[in-house]
Amino acid sequence: MLVPSKKIFYALEAVLYIAYNGKEQAVAGGELADAQKLPPRYLEPMLQKLVRAGVLRGVRGPQGGYMLARERRRITLADISAALVDSKDLPEGATALGKNVLRPNAKRLMEQWQSQLANLNLYQLCDDAVKAGIVPTHAPTHDFII
Repeated sequence: MLVPSKKIFYALEAVLYIAYNGKEQAVAGGELADAQKLPPRYLEPMLQKLVRAGVLRGVRGPQGGYMLARERRRITLADISAALVDSKDLPEGATALGKNVLRPNAKRLMEQWQSQLANLNLYQLCDDAVKAGIVPTHAPTHDFII
């Protein structure tokens, strides 16, 4: 069974936390780390990669933190995952079997997984959270549809 890395799972959870608990101000990195029971030094590099990928927007200053860079329905799980993982991260393989058989098949599976993640967006996950009765920690913001 293909299991996402902890790094991807924590990044997905952090972005979902921002999307679901979104408020008018940015969500502080420390708040995200506390909510996930992670060291801020572990989470911060992932958040910075998500900013560079255009998934999150970093806000500086005393009220700084992170906000979504786009609407919830325009951010897929594939966007988040792609910001953290590259197919180049897959080992080349030490043998002919690894290079010519295992790596191409693993790469194909990764591409299929990314395709499946592209079918799921933050809006859908936030809707699942509402249906599950999860109460947001902050007042919800508006999510406009044009």
